[in-house]
Amino acid sequence: MSTPQTAEQYVDALLEQDEQLERVKAGIRAKDMPEISIAPGYGRLLTLLVKMIGAKQVLEIGALGGYSGICLARGLPADGKLISLELKQEYADLAHQHLREAGFGDIVEYRIGEALDSLEALGAEGQRFDLFFIDADKGNYPNYLEWAIKLANPGAIILGDNALMHGKTMDPASKGNSVTRMREFNERMARDPRLEGVLLPAYDGLAMARVR
Repeated sequence: MSTPQTAEQYVDALLEQDEQLERVKAGIRAKDMPEISIAPGYGRLLTLLVKMIGAKQVLEIGALGGYSGICLARGLPADGKLISLELKQEYADLAHQHLREAGFGDIVEYRIGEALDSLEALGAEGQRFDLFFIDADKGNYPNYLEWAIKLANPGAIILGDNALMHGKTMDPASKGNSVTRMREFNERMARDPRLEGVLLPAYDGLAMARVR
């Protein structure tokens, strides 16, 4: 008897292989970087959401090798802008290379260093955004959420990847700082009166909210 497909495997099989994104994954692997890019189904969702809300200004927290950056950029209009915050210069360099190869090099700006410092600078500059994608150090997710709300245009969408942390957020025995902070983030995404939110349980979980 064959082993049934998981829901994720079934959905992924419906999507045609994306050669551009496969090259990004290969580039990440060649640099011995963590292979933790967003799942293909959620990558497709990022593109759709950017298009559906007509976002022109998008902020990404955590660039890695540019996989999610390409997905976000694909949804932007010609006059759109993606700002990506990344701690490590070498990660941002690879991400920018991949976005240039995908034809999006001119619409992305990378800011290197601690994301909280970059967020404070964006606030001081008066920058505002239509969509936020958070995929960085889990212990700071609640702080990133607060900054996203501050920097949001009315009706902006906030997304946070890895909301389930491979089941740790659902396990009462898991009490590490990253897990407890992610639980706090998930609860706020679902219950904060400033937001309308939901948590999608597929893959490793995606928290999604609209700023009221």
